[in-house]
Amino acid sequence: MRRSHFLSVVAFALILAACTGANADEATTTTTPTTTASTTRPTTTTTEATTTTETAPGPASPLNGLPAEDPTLLDRGVMAVKIDNHWNARPQSGLQEADAVYELVVEAGLTRFIALFHDNDSDYLGPMRSGRPTDPTLLLPLGATFTISGAQDWVAARIVGAGVPLIGEVRPATFRISSRSAPHNLYVDTAQLREYAAARAYASEPPPNLFQWGEATPAAAGAESITVSFSPETTALWEWDGEQYLRTTNGEVHEWITRDGETAPLTADTLIVLFARRYTASPPNGGGSSVPAMETVGTGTALAFFDGGVTEGTWARDSIDQMFLLSDADGNELTIPPGTPWISLVPDTRSVTW
Repeated sequence: MRRSHFLSVVAFALILAACTGANADEATTTTTPTTTASTTRPTTTTTEATTTTETAPGPASPLNGLPAEDPTLLDRGVMAVKIDNHWNARPQSGLQEADAVYELVVEAGLTRFIALFHDNDSDYLGPMRSGRPTDPTLLLPLGATFTISGAQDWVAARIVGAGVPLIGEVRPATFRISSRSAPHNLYVDTAQLREYAAARAYASEPPPNLFQWGEATPAAAGAESITVSFSPETTALWEWDGEQYLRTTNGEVHEWITRDGETAPLTADTLIVLFARRYTASPPNGGGSSVPAMETVGTGTALAFFDGGVTEGTWARDSIDQMFLLSDADGNELTIPPGTPWISLVPDTRSVTW
């Protein structure tokens, strides 16, 4: 949905002035990959997985299909925050409170997350990092306001030009912690970000459904251990424990941590994998550096993992202001069981195995 209030690139550059230096990004890569699909599927058990997620009556979140603890909070917009996934950024904070999470590749084969908050909030979310060209293509149809630690001028211009309002490093909604070194020490309070956005009259309309939520389309095969290869440098392993998927990153248990030091494994209820073409995005007039990006318009292979099973299909959309449509192998729209989703955009030259 289009927005009536945007930050201008000039104003945004002023907001982000404090972010230079400390928030410098990793070295970029400019290699354009081939576009050969590479989903690999070892032999799997064909036992049909059953849906076990139960929901209470009441209005449900469009981002995960779960009942909202406070239904009045459904009548507001999405706050999206870019989260670091460098090894010095782990364990992250606040991801366990997000309504949904996107993961996509950035420079040096690393990934970053976009944490989506609608009826939930977090007062300790981070570390926050900078924006990339693919980000607005995921956030525009949700009508989200996007908070980042910075961006190259041409990237910021692309985000704002697409119709996604930006917030930078603003006090007191964003703050740095002393226990970590920059640039992995910038954290946010999403409730205060909402106050900042409201003071500037940014639109705050409820999003459409992220996917079609309901009684799930039966999974076609068992899949209790899923390996997602984003790049030679980043591999995520998700293991089904009978209730949720637990994450391991590059062989280490991936945890979250609270402000008080409490830790627990990072989990998701549902895993959605969207294979897409990875390409190199470059500044229009050579003013800046090139960065990895993903083609999110068109169609590609999709995998839906839930309740220990998997359904293979496709994703499709005609423009960046449309939601992703997930279909099974027969062309029927997939119904996803309610639960917190983790959506991975994986280059179609890489693999997911189970």
